[in-house]
Amino acid sequence: MAGNFSPSVGSCVWVEDRDEAWIDGEVVEVNGEDIKVLCTSGKHVVTKASAVYPKDTEAPASGVDDMTRLAYLHEPGVLQNLHSRYDINEIYTYTGSILIAVNPFRRLPHLYSSHMMAQYKGAALGELSPHPFAVADAAYRQMINDGVSQSILRIMVTRDETITKTLDPEAATLSRDALAKVMYSRLFDWLVDKINSSIGQDPHSKYLIGCLLHWKCFESEKTNVFDRLIQMIGSAIENEDDNSHLAYWLTSTSALLFLLQKSLKTGGSGAAQSKKPPTATSLFGRMAMSFRSSPASGNLAAAAEAAANAVIRPVEAKYPALLFKQQLAAYVEKMFGMVRDNLKKELSTLLSLCIQAPRTSKGGMLRSGRSFGKDSPATHWQSIIDGLNSLLVTLKENHVPLVLIQKIYSQTFSFINVQLFNSLLLRKECCTFSNGEFVKAGLAELELWCCQAKEYAGPSWEELKQIRQAVGFLVIHQKYRISYDDIAHDLCPGLSVQQLYRICTLYWDDSYNTRSVSQEVISSMRALMTEESNDADSDSFLLDDDSSIPFSIDDISSSMQEKDFVGIKPAEELLENPAFVFLH
Repeated sequence: MAGNFSPSVGSCVWVEDRDEAWIDGEVVEVNGEDIKVLCTSGKHVVTKASAVYPKDTEAPASGVDDMTRLAYLHEPGVLQNLHSRYDINEIYTYTGSILIAVNPFRRLPHLYSSHMMAQYKGAALGELSPHPFAVADAAYRQMINDGVSQSILRIMVTRDETITKTLDPEAATLSRDALAKVMYSRLFDWLVDKINSSIGQDPHSKYLIGCLLHWKCFESEKTNVFDRLIQMIGSAIENEDDNSHLAYWLTSTSALLFLLQKSLKTGGSGAAQSKKPPTATSLFGRMAMSFRSSPASGNLAAAAEAAANAVIRPVEAKYPALLFKQQLAAYVEKMFGMVRDNLKKELSTLLSLCIQAPRTSKGGMLRSGRSFGKDSPATHWQSIIDGLNSLLVTLKENHVPLVLIQKIYSQTFSFINVQLFNSLLLRKECCTFSNGEFVKAGLAELELWCCQAKEYAGPSWEELKQIRQAVGFLVIHQKYRISYDDIAHDLCPGLSVQQLYRICTLYWDDSYNTRSVSQEVISSMRALMTEESNDADSDSFLLDDDSSIPFSIDDISSSMQEKDFVGIKPAEELLENPAFVFLH
């Protein structure tokens, strides 16, 4: 109710609204107990005079930080003030000694920096902008200086109800720890940024480093730290077509998986023995050593000196950490498949244009794919080379582990082999002498690429075994003089009798009108196929594309090198801070 307020024509008031809670307007007509209000939204509202509240027209547009300074301390006035401050990212507001917080639903890291914390230390309540640091500091000083016990009252306001709860000592401790975690999280982000800057680390990796530095979580039976990180990785790779973005996360996740592999050990049977926490020699290890130590447990400098003589040992991982490791491995496999399949998709259309030679006059087929004209289908081979090079640059720039690069190209070359070889066996117009020369020139380009890519290509060239042998048969002269044993053991040892029979019977020479193999060789092949007819797989002459995951966690670990941080100098900001004396 509006109390003793009596609106008149021209009064600025707040009127209750079903959708907006309260809307402001001006009284344009008074008729006894009824008044008519023209709202700023443009609509007219007729209501009781006792149902409206006066509006403070002189209130600052940005609101006030202590609502005891409002001219009218009523519901619409309070809500309007909170709304005005919320619009400028001021989520905290005082009402006397009461601190009101409005959930911003976004990160506001500037509110919780170490600099902000230092500002509120020792400041009187109300001297600075509203903040939990101010309330906590005031309560602490009253408890220490005046010996006055402090209680925490928590009020939660939702759409449907207001919940007021006085916290018992245990709940108060949890609330204190929750506030400490928020403060630690902000300070931790700043700390990791400084460390990353000092060692030249990509700042985007702070989430991964951050997860590792939550050392207690690995030994915890219950934690949601890993769930948040997994959700973050899942959200980050929603764009399945951006190979650059996927390569970055593939590297980051592989690095984290590698570090977990080195840092965790599975729990053994029997009762766990009580062990003294091991010390460490690395920068992060020395930090963890200090965090584990109680401030009153002795000289920090002595602890740091002792840490320099120790080694890092694996921690006993509990179920959440082991599950996290499995989830990371699954994401590495998923991102690997996404990058590989993107390359396959890019090359698929080009391969369909590379299997059949362009029509030229006799003798017009050149031996090198680089010699065809600009508009020739041979340019599609060069497009394939460009696609391979483009992805390799992306993978190298993002430092993808060597074993994953090799596996990506190995499976891609296997895909090229399957596509070209199956097309050769399914299309008679492709099984010709001139087409053999055309595909052979393209394969030469792929061989040159493998030589230039060096270790990144891995065994990719060997994956083209079937198409290389088939093309070798197509371009060989005087086929009618070759025996079956020569074909099966020397020329095409990697092809089955069904595949050889298919090529030999489809072959025709569109350039020199030469014959295929002799009828005797064809008969030998038929006889062998009859003998193998009991084999369920003998009738299949086509190759299958392999889309399995061709690596293990151990493969990744063996291909990545451990980095030694012993010689890394801590950031100057840490060295200057007395709280980090143990880093000296």
